[in-house]
Amino acid sequence: MSDTLKLSLARKGDRGVIVQVGDHCHHDEHAMELERRLLELGFVEGARIELLHEGLFGRDPIAMKIDDMRVALRRHEAASLTVRFDPVAVAAADPAPEEVTA
Repeated sequence: MSDTLKLSLARKGDRGVIVQVGDHCHHDEHAMELERRLLELGFVEGARIELLHEGLFGRDPIAMKIDDMRVALRRHEAASLTVRFDPVAVAAADPAPEEVTA
């Protein structure tokens, strides 16, 4: 199982490092603008990130700590960021089903 996923798939408490910003799709003006804005906010490759909060309805927006800042993004914006999650955080986000005793 790969521990590199889109940030939009993260759950509260997940931690990791940004490995890619944007999809590098230079023919889509909207995608280029979003990538530029994310870079200006500090979403750069190598930055440490931790998901702090998820919105009440639809888990949107999400609040995260990026290095020493706190930032909120919509999940569709967070889909532009690829993060290598810490293995402990990924395992905690997807717990094994509990056994049912009769």
